[in-house]
Amino acid sequence: TAQLKAGNGNSGLLVSEVKKQMEEAAAGEKLAVIDGSPGIGCPVIASLAGVDLVLIVAEPSLSGLSDLGRVVETARIFRTTLAVCVNKWDLDPQKTEEIETFCVREDIPLLGSIPFDSAVIDAVNAGKSILGNTEKAGPAIQEIAEQALKLLLEGEK
Repeated sequence: TAQLKAGNGNSGLLVSEVKKQMEEAAAGEKLAVIDGSPGIGCPVIASLAGVDLVLIVAEPSLSGLSDLGRVVETARIFRTTLAVCVNKWDLDPQKTEEIETFCVREDIPLLGSIPFDSAVIDAVNAGKSILGNTEKAGPAIQEIAEQALKLLLEGEK
């Protein structure tokens, strides 16, 4: 783990170092998940380097749509398989529809949408898994994870 501070010039380098240590610690493992930061700064770019699949978690907002487009452009430079899911889709169904339209236009799989679920905050604050402790978000996240794994395995063929 590491502490990143907004505006630090070494944040991308720090992510790269954490990834390097993860690779050393998990040598021989078949799967590693990197949870990148939101937005499209240096830490995000460092998170994208060398990965097999980028699952973009898009928020249904104007800034979410903007970030989605920028992350897609950046990930395509790395020639990485892309997929999208929408977080809290039901807070703005119209923006969610715009994300869906974007995915169709850009030929990017939309793996699912996660509804807003106040139980997520309670689970996170209690240090519990979202999957077993939320009624709405957990099942949606499980389905998206299964779809992402399927997409990742298809890419290995």
